Amino acid sequence: MEKKKRWIVVGAAALLIAAAVTIAWAKREYIEELPIGCAFKAKALCAGVFVQGLSAAAIEREDSGFDPAFGLMRAKIDVTRKSVTCSVLGLGLFARTAIYVEGLGPVLLSGRSEKSLRAMAPPPAPAVDPAVDRRAIDWPEGDREPAGPSPRLDSGALRAAMDGVFAETDPGRLKRTRAALVVYRGRIVAERYAPGVSKDTRLLSWSMAKSFTNALAGILVKQGKLDVMALAPVPEWKGPGDPRGAITTDMLMRMSSGLAWEEDYTDHPVSDVNRMLFLEPDAAAYAASKALAAPPDSRWSYSSGSTNIVSRILRFVIRDEAGYLSFPRRELFDKIGMSDAVFGIDASGTLIGSSYIYATARDYARFGLLCLGDGVWKGERILPEGWMTYSTTPTAGAEKGEYGAFFWLNRGSPGKASDRDFPGMPADLYWADGYQGQHIFVCPSLDLVAVRLGMTWNGDWGAGAFLDGIRKALGR
Repeated sequence: MEKKKRWIVVGAAALLIAAAVTIAWAKREYIEELPIGCAFKAKALCAGVFVQGLSAAAIEREDSGFDPAFGLMRAKIDVTRKSVTCSVLGLGLFARTAIYVEGLGPVLLSGRSEKSLRAMAPPPAPAVDPAVDRRAIDWPEGDREPAGPSPRLDSGALRAAMDGVFAETDPGRLKRTRAALVVYRGRIVAERYAPGVSKDTRLLSWSMAKSFTNALAGILVKQGKLDVMALAPVPEWKGPGDPRGAITTDMLMRMSSGLAWEEDYTDHPVSDVNRMLFLEPDAAAYAASKALAAPPDSRWSYSSGSTNIVSRILRFVIRDEAGYLSFPRRELFDKIGMSDAVFGIDASGTLIGSSYIYATARDYARFGLLCLGDGVWKGERILPEGWMTYSTTPTAGAEKGEYGAFFWLNRGSPGKASDRDFPGMPADLYWADGYQGQHIFVCPSLDLVAVRLGMTWNGDWGAGAFLDGIRKALGR
């Protein structure tokens, strides 16, 4: 009997200890969420007010409204300094500051001085001839509708597809679509915006930025400065016997590096991706510090960290700091008419290739057209010949053929079309995909580019129905 009592006491004590540890961990998790939340909100507001031209109220309501905890985080917007500081209850607790840097968008200080970050601003873009009016230049270089008949399609079916993207049919799962645009045979055949948003509004890419990082890598490959099949030049992996030294740039672009990584934005907010984006001054260094969870190229696992390592590789290759920061504009954006696009950086000065481009819906469509044209724009080859074939070749470890090199694919398992993400669409469909429903869809066999941007907090905004509606409108 005494022995039984002892076991009961020991068991109860163990339960109490486990409960105490669980509570302590939960509190620690909650406390660690606070600086991440303050940084997220400060950056979102800085972008919304100083880059996107959206109201602070709209950003509070839509961009940071998905978690009630953001209501505890009060922001101070300094219009003169173009900065936003956010802290718990506005009392300075867990305060985080984002500043607007000309040409680079909002940057979190993350322990760096404001002066040093502002000094990173790239040289200003060449002055635009004031006599040049983009409204007088034909799409896609400008915004004027080209002369000649539009492609034939079912306008009613296309209008219904667009209606579905904006229709709010479930009050508990709002879509919050901000923009949708369809380009068929090179012409804009449908375009619509939410109130307060226009064709000139820069909208956040989230992970669509990964596909742009793919293009920047491709440009360096074309210039003979980068070999993606070679071992990745990452200093953290150069130690003798470090197994990470076997990782190639290609493996990083295909998310098959084997590096440990937790990609979770909401269910577990204190995750690798949130720490990297909102607490760490050097995103690539943080990602590169991770150990291997699997042998290189043995499995596929989505990781924003891998993309930022590639962003830093591009920086190493280009070498010149000013040249690196102006590289996206000089070698990509300006060449395809994305004159309003902004590619953001972290506090170390590395492009956040995983997540932060601000561009208009038309600019995102222009990028889609570049990809659709196999990297050729107005007769100029911007990406290497065959680069899009490389980019859309399924990664071996992606069992459903769902991922290439920083692009999502509609391939499906061999001989099993039903497990494609969009079974109603052709297998050659591929897309850039961002958190909360940012998409650039490209379908070569349909000569189609479609863009959707918004702030869908949970659930599906209706991508499948949108694409199926477009396909029906095209009579395919």
